[in-house]
Amino acid sequence: MKHRSDLGRRGWTVGGNHAHMTTNVSDIPLARPDITEEEIDAVVAVLRTPNLSLGPKLGEFEQAMAEACQTDHAIAVCSGTAALHLIVRSMGIGPGDEVITTPFSFVASTNCMLFEGATPVFADVDPETWNIDPAAIEAAVTDRTKAILPVDVFGQPTDYDAIDAIAGKHGLRVIEDSCEALGSTWRGRPAGGLGDAGVFGFYPNKQITTGEGGMIVTSDEALARMCRSLRNQGRDTHGGWLSHPRMGYNYRLSDINCALGAVQVSRLDEIVKTRRAVAEWYRTELADETRLSMQRVLEPAFVSWFVFVVRLDDRYSREDRDNILRQLRDQGIGCSNYFVPIHLQPYMVEQFGFKEGDFPVCESLADRTIALPFHKEMTPESVKRVCDSLRELLA
Repeated sequence: MKHRSDLGRRGWTVGGNHAHMTTNVSDIPLARPDITEEEIDAVVAVLRTPNLSLGPKLGEFEQAMAEACQTDHAIAVCSGTAALHLIVRSMGIGPGDEVITTPFSFVASTNCMLFEGATPVFADVDPETWNIDPAAIEAAVTDRTKAILPVDVFGQPTDYDAIDAIAGKHGLRVIEDSCEALGSTWRGRPAGGLGDAGVFGFYPNKQITTGEGGMIVTSDEALARMCRSLRNQGRDTHGGWLSHPRMGYNYRLSDINCALGAVQVSRLDEIVKTRRAVAEWYRTELADETRLSMQRVLEPAFVSWFVFVVRLDDRYSREDRDNILRQLRDQGIGCSNYFVPIHLQPYMVEQFGFKEGDFPVCESLADRTIALPFHKEMTPESVKRVCDSLRELLA
């Protein structure tokens, strides 16, 4: 099938939460969406109809996602952040409540609690898997804890055997931030369907994209009903357009986005296969490199890979890492750090008084991470070029 992406053909690249113009045709971008003529035709077809929002493509996309995640319900929204917010609100989590989560993530997984006045409680991460450490979760539980919000970092599901045991012991809800893990599984169960509810984000660097968008998946009917109402200004499913039983939000996702998403999810197996091949090229190329490590994948996990990140060993400082990032970019190689610890973001320090040293495993990891170029147009040769350049800079 012929592929076409204006982002790619014109030299635009997408990475993190920004796009930038490349300066050299030989540049290797950090990320690039996987778009074919089929997606373009699906979007154009919607534009030829009067149904640009709340039309048939919304239901089609939601059904496809529910089937992919083996859940009873899927609710499309305008972003992964909106999806997290609606779950927190629908669960009645608010002031005085605590939610345990990881500091090694994108800020949305914490902001969703702050939106409702709840308190994020951080638990440090495992130094090898880079996901939240179950032992640290157990130690953080108090009588005010209402939920655990694990993040499937870079596509690897968290240890849900351990999390389910902790949640069951203490009567806690589990909100799975699977924004980076569509197509991954834990013991054969799809990511997103491993907790009481899960969320996905569809920014252009994710496994599938709708441009902007997100999805809630759950088998909890009451939770799904509330999320559907809240995303549409508090309307009930069978109520009138101007009837609003509760306050809600305009978190809807248009049929234009949903048409793109429906085709993308139909290609999910193909997309995941390609991304896993690129990850394997990197893992093979860097297998003997002692100056860095890669994320350890737990045996029950099948990983669809959101990005490919390496960790420099402790001989390198944050400044060393940042210098390597600059020099890679100077060579036309897209790269980034992942993540800045959430507890050290200025607004979190101001509100809660966090400081360096509070979560040392997360901080040491964040100081030394490098995300390497990762998308379907990577080849064994381009992977080797990236790895050779990285080795030279490590020396």
